[in-house]
Amino acid sequence: MNSSTEHDDAAAFTAYQESFAEAHGYLNFASYGPPSRTVRERVAHLLEIAGDGGADASETLHGEDLRAREAFAQLSGFPLENVGLTGSTSLGLFQVAFGLTGGSVLVSAGEFPANTYPWLRTSTAGRVRADLVGAPGTLLTPDVVARGLTDDTVAVSVSAVDFRTGYRADLPGIREAIGPDRLLVVDGIQAFGVADLEWTQADVLIAGAQKWVRAGWGVAAIAASPRAIERIDPLLTGWTGVTDSRRYDGEEHPPLPGAERFSISNLSPYATGAFAEALTLIESVGVPAIEGIVATHAQGLIEQLDAAGIQVLSPRERADSAGIVVAGIPGRAAEAHAALAEAAISTTLHGEDRIRFSVHATTRSEVFGEAATVLAPFA
Repeated sequence: MNSSTEHDDAAAFTAYQESFAEAHGYLNFASYGPPSRTVRERVAHLLEIAGDGGADASETLHGEDLRAREAFAQLSGFPLENVGLTGSTSLGLFQVAFGLTGGSVLVSAGEFPANTYPWLRTSTAGRVRADLVGAPGTLLTPDVVARGLTDDTVAVSVSAVDFRTGYRADLPGIREAIGPDRLLVVDGIQAFGVADLEWTQADVLIAGAQKWVRAGWGVAAIAASPRAIERIDPLLTGWTGVTDSRRYDGEEHPPLPGAERFSISNLSPYATGAFAEALTLIESVGVPAIEGIVATHAQGLIEQLDAAGIQVLSPRERADSAGIVVAGIPGRAAEAHAALAEAAISTTLHGEDRIRFSVHATTRSEVFGEAATVLAPFA
């Protein structure tokens, strides 16, 4: 890399970091990522357009859908025609779950509930059977997947990053374990935009906007392979997901040929505009650059917790870091969590024994020592 390129990259990353202004002690990106200034400005601009009520306002506002789809396609590696939008990660998983029929779907009982309830509900409805394996804390490794497969397993559903520990799923390993004929459904919300994964190993990738992408609530992207589009019935497709959607003739229209068939109704252009802007901002520096800083920050936090005598329960390997660092504080986690909040440090309390930290590329490293100092008395 020449000096000019290095300078351009450094300038782009500086501009990226300066777009954000979250509180100094914010360490909770796995729950919600505060949007950037550029995202807020885009939403304000779209509201101005809506408020003016010009003749082309509706067309302009809903043009944000295409911007979001294009940016997601660029970052995920899926072709544009295989990328659609839906209201949330949970809604997308429900659409996939109720679109399958016959056989069973393998999913870990330790998943975040958004990736278990769709399968439980479709199982109750008699469309596919949910095979829940393991227990809370069980990681869906390729070996666990291989042992859980049966002759009637038609799909495996997994989170790209485990919400409880930060463990990254081995998507190529799982793909190899399940073979070419079963579908691999990936909940990408804890990883997309911050982890450089092989997304096209998935047959279905769903990722909401509000966490690491930092675009707020109200929209998710859903990308699907041709095989998935062929096998998933568009049972929960609405009027915006069919051909000739503005021909109101009282007839049922066929679903659109690509992933746009997962549309149920018009989405908020403020949500899709925020999504498009946030994805474009990520693209301006590249996921690998963001991932590298996040990994460095996670290691820095782990070192501070080690020095304070606090048990670390998440993966320590830099290659496995996805921004999540979990501190084990047996029996006193609630008290420690309250102490962190008193010090203006935002984290997530998990039960009686665990506190989850999650760092981003814009996190200030000084806060790691501050957090460790607060937790030291609980060691």
